[in-house]
Amino acid sequence: MKFKKVILLIFFYLISINQNLYAETPYFLDFKFILNESVAGKKAQSFLKNKLEKGAKNIQNKQKKLQEEENKLIQKKKIISAEEYKKNVSLLRGKVTALQKERSKLLETVSKQRSQARKELLDNLNPIIKNYMKEKNIRMVVDKKSLLLADDALDITSDIISRLNNKLKSINLK
Repeated sequence: MKFKKVILLIFFYLISINQNLYAETPYFLDFKFILNESVAGKKAQSFLKNKLEKGAKNIQNKQKKLQEEENKLIQKKKIISAEEYKKNVSLLRGKVTALQKERSKLLETVSKQRSQARKELLDNLNPIIKNYMKEKNIRMVVDKKSLLLADDALDITSDIISRLNNKLKSINLK
């Protein structure tokens, strides 16, 4: 008889634990939206976009000059000696290689700066979310991309983004 009572008590205890676990409502936020639409995030994206566009334009101009140089060299092929032609071709190839390195360096730099900006935003965002959770007695916040369906009333993105905008106006990218 004692054995049955113990099993019954354990069973009710487990049921009450499960009910407590499901009683908490998880809230969610759209992390990607915060990164893209916060004041600091917009400024960082604008800076990186401009840097990439300027770099790409500069590289395109250099590429056009190299193409013109190549066309001139092809036109001179019959006029100049074979040795001089080979020398000019190797110089042109060296310039093309340098241009490719410049392009990949630009992309690498922008990529590093993008990850730096993301890290700085995260470093500022985490304490804001923790404080918000303490204030509102929230035990769990989930990123929106991990959800299938949820009630919009559980979305705390706008509250978090306004607090982030008050705390972080811009990100220092060099």
